[in-house]
Amino acid sequence: MINSVVLMGRLTYEPELRTTPNGISVISFQIACDRQYQARGEERRADFIDVTAWRQTAEFVSRYFHKGSMIAVEGSIQTDNFTDKDGNKRKSVTVVANNVSFCGSKAESGTTNPAFSQPAPSYASADNSDFEEIVDDDDDLPF
Repeated sequence: MINSVVLMGRLTYEPELRTTPNGISVISFQIACDRQYQARGEERRADFIDVTAWRQTAEFVSRYFHKGSMIAVEGSIQTDNFTDKDGNKRKSVTVVANNVSFCGSKAESGTTNPAFSQPAPSYASADNSDFEEIVDDDDDLPF
């Protein structure tokens, strides 16, 4: 069976990292995903999707994503049936994130981590003195 979801959208509120009594990090957030279809004369509509991330993924979201940040989420759908305080049967649908990724520009995501602004490392060139130069001489080809 397959239960796989890939979403891209913007966080609708500031995510808050929590810890379970067993010390496991968990974070819940919601992303707004624009719908593909827009009826003529109407504003574009969006779906608001609840997402939960655990452990290192939760800590990553807490550290680098904020309200309004564009995010890509890969995960699976989880449903729960429950009875609300008025006795009505309800169902909740949540995406459990396995992986999250940055989308958009650094300025758009608001990341100020110096690790993202460092120049690419430079490497010393290799000593090629033991190698003979390859000469491209097509005159000796049999065809």
